[in-house]
Amino acid sequence: MTLLDDVAERDGWRCWVCDEPVDPDMSVNDPRGPSVDSRTADRKAKIPERLAHRGCNTRKGAVKVEIAWPERLYVSEPAALIAVTARLERKGGREVVGRCPTRKDAQEAADWLADRLTRLTPELPLTATVEPGGGQFLLVLSTARR
Repeated sequence: MTLLDDVAERDGWRCWVCDEPVDPDMSVNDPRGPSVDSRTADRKAKIPERLAHRGCNTRKGAVKVEIAWPERLYVSEPAALIAVTARLERKGGREVVGRCPTRKDAQEAADWLADRLTRLTPELPLTATVEPGGGQFLLVLSTARR
């Protein structure tokens, strides 16, 4: 097996940037084809390689990557998830990542977060919870202190 195959199998053939399936039969030269991405330009960083579409990987080099929150979720002031997970990886603790008007909206967003972050940062055990606060519901990500 090649590095691409190893990384792709581990990541379940899903792009870490857009969270869409990657076709293993697509040419690696096609924008929707598979590629291996290190997530950082710093070779000393201990961040494992991740699977990405060739186009997502190329675009990531030109602009700062941000994980989009789905439009179906009703979240006010959604946090930048890459920055939040980086801080939680470094320091641990907890961060509020958004606000929702109802508990149902907040729970739907928390469920999406928990699922999405298992693919974004599989090595970091994160918990997404809902807490009432100020007449709304807060989305909180937490992990053990480092």
